[in-house]
Amino acid sequence: MEEDKVLHFTTFYGQSVEIPFEQLPGQSRSIHEFDKLDRVGEGTYGIVYRAKDKVKNEIVAIKKIRMEREKDGAPISGIREIRILMSVRHENVVQLLDVVVGRSLESIFLVMEYCEQDLASLLDNMQSSFSEAQIKCIMIQLFRGLQHLHKSFIVHRDLKVSNLLLTDKGCLKIADFGLARRCSVPAQPMTPQVVTLWYRAPELLLQSKIQTTAIDMWAAGCILGELFLHKPLFPGRTEIHQLELIIDLLGTPNDQIWDGFSDLPILKNFSLKRQPYNNIKHVFTWLSAAGQRVLNFLFMYDPTRRATAEEALQSSYFKENPLPCEPEMMPSFPQHRIRRGKDIK
Repeated sequence: MEEDKVLHFTTFYGQSVEIPFEQLPGQSRSIHEFDKLDRVGEGTYGIVYRAKDKVKNEIVAIKKIRMEREKDGAPISGIREIRILMSVRHENVVQLLDVVVGRSLESIFLVMEYCEQDLASLLDNMQSSFSEAQIKCIMIQLFRGLQHLHKSFIVHRDLKVSNLLLTDKGCLKIADFGLARRCSVPAQPMTPQVVTLWYRAPELLLQSKIQTTAIDMWAAGCILGELFLHKPLFPGRTEIHQLELIIDLLGTPNDQIWDGFSDLPILKNFSLKRQPYNNIKHVFTWLSAAGQRVLNFLFMYDPTRRATAEEALQSSYFKENPLPCEPEMMPSFPQHRIRRGKDIK
């Protein structure tokens, strides 16, 4: 906790500093050096704007951090997101450019690279699905970003299509690290109420407090299925309904396929729906055997057996026809860019 109250960052002038969070306002640029243009979205812990950097004359994204304070007064959630973003540099993770401040500690803004569109808005507005070559291109970039995060012991904990951005050059960026945490070995207990319901792994739905990078990989499987079907794979209304949808596709888990399954405490209170079959090949009938294996590997019930990002990248599915297209060959969809709100004066 003490480490979370100290912020390490490089100022606009290139000076590397390590300071207590409450001293931040005197050490960074002012929000008045940016012109807010319009609101483009809302993350887990903040509102996102499109803005113009008046000093550098470039368009950026600015996220105003919600400074929710813990009992001791420290805005821990905001600090964690800043520290995680500052420690990550990868082409498939949205880049934090600067930390700027308003008039007080209550006004902290993250300045990030601007991306023209997000995957959710594209799926909502596209009349036809991405081609399989395009889907492979998207997923390879997602797995590369996750591989980098997981090697850095960072678990995102809220992967979904609305948190995946695309540039006009076809580069995918993982965004919104408001729920991200550093994980440890062995894993330490964390709250299970994370990850948007439709992308939530079964161990979270069954209230396991141990979270690993495997929850990101389950969410990646949900994203892959959504790209194939052009609709959410598991659009549950409640946690019980979510589990039922998962069981309909994958069958009911047991101790043979999920070590320690019957020891999960919540199972003492209710019984899961009985369905003995895996139906992936019946739902994704057009998909090659290698593609079906990727989905099955991402959807392993036992998180210790679930595919890692590195293993997913090595799948033969990405080496067979149709081959993944190059990012620069991805369509830019200018007609489906992030919808703008009213200009902010």
